[in-house]
Amino acid sequence: MGPMKQSYDVLGEEALERLDSISTPPSDLFLNPIKDGATPALNSHSTDEQPRKGKRDLYVLLQQNAFNDEVLGQMWTQVNTVPSWVCWDQIARGQDCFYRYGGPVLTGLAFQSLLGGLGAARVVETLARTGGFSTKVARHRLFETTQHILQCTQSLESIQPGGAGHASSIRIRLLHAAVRQRIMKLARQRPEYYDVHAWGIPINDLDCIGTIGTFCATIIWISLPRQGIFMTQREVTDYIALWRYIAYLTGTPSEHFETPEKAKRIMEVLFLYEIQPTETSRILANNTIKSLVGQPPGFASEAFLQVLSRWLNGNELSDALGIGRPSMYYWALAVGQCLFFMAICYLYRAVPYLDRRKIAALRRVFWQVIVKNKSGLGEESTFDFKYIPNLSKKTQREDALDPGPKNTGIERRNLQTLGIGCFLFALAGAFGLKIFAIVILRAAKWLR
Repeated sequence: MGPMKQSYDVLGEEALERLDSISTPPSDLFLNPIKDGATPALNSHSTDEQPRKGKRDLYVLLQQNAFNDEVLGQMWTQVNTVPSWVCWDQIARGQDCFYRYGGPVLTGLAFQSLLGGLGAARVVETLARTGGFSTKVARHRLFETTQHILQCTQSLESIQPGGAGHASSIRIRLLHAAVRQRIMKLARQRPEYYDVHAWGIPINDLDCIGTIGTFCATIIWISLPRQGIFMTQREVTDYIALWRYIAYLTGTPSEHFETPEKAKRIMEVLFLYEIQPTETSRILANNTIKSLVGQPPGFASEAFLQVLSRWLNGNELSDALGIGRPSMYYWALAVGQCLFFMAICYLYRAVPYLDRRKIAALRRVFWQVIVKNKSGLGEESTFDFKYIPNLSKKTQREDALDPGPKNTGIERRNLQTLGIGCFLFALAGAFGLKIFAIVILRAAKWLR
């Protein structure tokens, strides 16, 4: 895997350099050190820093200049050429899988893909230098990632060339190039800022493969099963195919996702060799949890967020990440949440009509809550270069934000579900004992 730590999306970076020569980045882009509160204005917690005026849309620039520049033309042709292995019917089924298991998938993305992924020692060194994991912006950054997923699964047209998901994937590809370029420039100025030999090129091929893997393989084989959810074999194949295409669009080597077997293999290899939590891992994990405490849409307590992390990542990794140990009450709430997800997912999956209605409804609800609602992003992100690496900036451990008025949110729902589950279990047990007693009595009578 060593060579993949030093390889990266060369075409994406060359395209960014051409775009920078065509449209110079805003003059304040690299002059102002990142503040802890760096975030767009539309957020549940406002900050002093305001969005820069005259923001560039790199996707639009690429589109406008694709036929005037050889490198830009190569990239535009590549991202708009659909690979022969893409089957649109399969991609559409993969998109439906995301909403069929929407609740547990989003839980897995937040508390295992992200939080568990912070155990990767090399990757967190890049993340810590962007400033995007302070408590004031980590939630916003998580929502931006979710927006990209929602755009890629909104409809089949959205992921096809010209669609919103297709465009956002290219924007993210160029954003990765900008972050990589910036960190490498700073490392040349001050080598101790970032150890290229030890950590590899920032956002290298191996990092990108691991990221795609956390969005699909980790969800399929770890996150969902630990919540009592198991995809069918066809769903597994379809969901992997969707993320293989997204990998292609974002400049990530996609051959590791040709089959479910290959995707599972690379996931296991990365877990074995890359997950080695450091103090930086613990800082980012702390800030991520603190940024979500008492915040919409879940309004979850810190203890419940901690138990979700432990439920999905296990105690060993959670201890290494410095995540607290909640009381048994919160473990019971996690059981209630799993029961809720299992009941909803399996019931609706079993009835095609209900399945279609649920998928359509969650497409609308997720978009409204994550993107449109002011407690979410408030507006669509264009994935511009906001969290800028700077020699004076590295993310530090922070305390939780003010959660505002107390709201029980999902914890009350989980407690109610647990209560119903216990009642039904007791009822079934009593009924079973009654049947067992009747059978024993009849058998005894027959033996006489």
